[in-house]
Amino acid sequence: MGTTGRKLRADAERSIRTIMEAAERVLSENPGATMEQIAEAAGVARTTIHRRFASREALIDIMTVAAWREIAEAVDAARPSTAPPQVAMYQATVNVLRVKSGWRFALTNRGPLSGEAARIEADVIAKCDLAIRRGQQEGAIRPDADPLWVRRVYLALLTEAAHGPHPGHAGPCGEAAPAETPAETDADIDELATRVMDTLIRGFGPARPEADRPRED
Repeated sequence: MGTTGRKLRADAERSIRTIMEAAERVLSENPGATMEQIAEAAGVARTTIHRRFASREALIDIMTVAAWREIAEAVDAARPSTAPPQVAMYQATVNVLRVKSGWRFALTNRGPLSGEAARIEADVIAKCDLAIRRGQQEGAIRPDADPLWVRRVYLALLTEAAHGPHPGHAGPCGEAAPAETPAETDADIDELATRVMDTLIRGFGPARPEADRPRED
């Protein structure tokens, strides 16, 4: 992980990671935070952060690439081309939710991605499409469902799960908790992943026989 593509020493890698983690915390709370505020949170001198990153925008770009690399690794770990489709999609959902919980600012959509981040995103989307096609071939998803629409629905569910309130958090009158209460524990993430997949499969799973469908009185 380098700011110029070159291999860095271990201590430089640690310094960059420390700065990015501090930036993620600070920018999640205050998107307008300055490089000086990030340096203070990281416990490094202002000269250090400016030496590592040419500008605030460069820091955010590198954070975005790092986050998308972790997303790509999370998807690959779910084996989308070999595991049973529903298993692969569930595991990918769990893995991605864990990554998103640590990169809430870096993965917030601020417009189209570019460069390395865009390339990684395209690869991740291709693997998502592969899992959906395999799901259609193996009967988990209706073969007549538009795969592009299935993917858009799945990604929307994933985004809501990542950025909405996590299970069990509700206001005093039962209303949803504010979006600042994301899933934090493995149990929260597992439950959210289950909800995502249950909603997806119920919506795009095999059609029920006519006799099993609800009827209007």
